[in-house]
Amino acid sequence: MEKIKRVYYYLFYKIYKSIIYTSEMLGGEFWSDFKAGIVLLTLELWIIGSFLNYYSIINNEKLNIDAISPILLIFLIIFCILNYFSFVHTNIWKEYNREFDKLPKDINKKGGIIVWSIIAFIIINFFVSAFLLQKYVLKMY
Repeated sequence: MEKIKRVYYYLFYKIYKSIIYTSEMLGGEFWSDFKAGIVLLTLELWIIGSFLNYYSIINNEKLNIDAISPILLIFLIIFCILNYFSFVHTNIWKEYNREFDKLPKDINKKGGIIVWSIIAFIIINFFVSAFLLQKYVLKMY
């Protein structure tokens, strides 16, 4: 469990650092931790969305938003609570950030490549699943 927690905080750390970097380039850093939390929440919801899309395609069922809404709401609440207690309620993420800042540059660079590859995979996977679902739904009619 500790390993998963560290990976989660490292993902947040890389997103946070990139937001700080781009904010400095564009005129100022503000609410960087909030922005990183929103990005993380979006990625989590896209993972769930991808699963729902693939589930619909594999089981030959049309997505029923009314039936899915409570499930999505539950996941949204769970992820919001998880992110709240991980990043807002406590400042533990700052301790992890200081720890990750101390990592050697080459390890941090490799970690960044892995993190951004995972993020790219999540984004591409979500849009591919949405595209496939759209193709599938058009075939149903």
